[in-house]
Amino acid sequence: QVNGSCPRTVHPLGIQLVIYLVCAAGMLIIVLGNLSVAFAVSYFKALHTPTNFLLLSLALADMLLGLLVLPLSTIRSVESCWFFGDFLCRLHTYLDTLFCLTSIFHLCFISIDRHCAICDPLLYPSKFTVRVALRYILAGWGVPAAYTSFFLYTDVVETRLSQWLDEMPCVGSCQLLLNKVWGWLNFPLFFVPCLIMISLYVKIFVVATRQAQQITTLSKSLVGAAKHERKAAKTLGIAVGIYLLCWLPFTIDTMVDSLLHFITPPLVFDIFIWFAYFNSACNPIIYMFSYQWFRKALKLMLTRKVFSPHTRTVDLYQE
Repeated sequence: QVNGSCPRTVHPLGIQLVIYLVCAAGMLIIVLGNLSVAFAVSYFKALHTPTNFLLLSLALADMLLGLLVLPLSTIRSVESCWFFGDFLCRLHTYLDTLFCLTSIFHLCFISIDRHCAICDPLLYPSKFTVRVALRYILAGWGVPAAYTSFFLYTDVVETRLSQWLDEMPCVGSCQLLLNKVWGWLNFPLFFVPCLIMISLYVKIFVVATRQAQQITTLSKSLVGAAKHERKAAKTLGIAVGIYLLCWLPFTIDTMVDSLLHFITPPLVFDIFIWFAYFNSACNPIIYMFSYQWFRKALKLMLTRKVFSPHTRTVDLYQE
């Protein structure tokens, strides 16, 4: 009954139940999968490496997205309305943006780590230490938090950039930042890290190919180490590729839609955003199929052997 209220799309009860079940299943996979990664890396001493600490922080961002953001996003998508007020709308938008930007920053830092490991293997242990990884983690959380806070909790957008803003098309959609400024500001925040990751993985591929041709001249221990690093780089390259595949449609639509006065139908927009959200469920699945240490850790957790006093020191990398 509010003037200018968004039109509500009423779905049949059966379709609503199906959407809720699909979203609930996705959230369960995201939370439990990333919780398993976070627990494995934090619990088993053999996994306390700089790369794995970055994976742990990435898993926490994805898990918190599933816990704090997706439940309310599910209700908004199914009911096509926001019922939770302006305060929660702003907080929800803040957390949503924070966790998503944190993910891409961490993937970028992991690419830098893999580049050092493959292209400069002799200096890698001294160049990329746990302390360096913790600095990257701090930057990966701090920069997105400061950036999002600046635009959401200050009046810079309303007062200084008002000539660039489009008025919200309707009341009750909780889409605070779908304006021209936001679409174009998020463009470099997405594509610059993506370009860095792509360029680094291209170089990693070239170096790894050259190493494979020279591998017969290396000692047996160096051969094993080189294979391990290349496999890790390949796995994380797959994770980066899937991230780009999931987030490109939403990012491009947000940027283009802001120039065309928001012509994207709500259903299409929801499909794009949920396609991006479900990327958070992909990383644990990739690790399960690619990393033997994760499969071993998962087996120990599922069989409750983690309660044994000696399990913490098990070498999960041993064949």
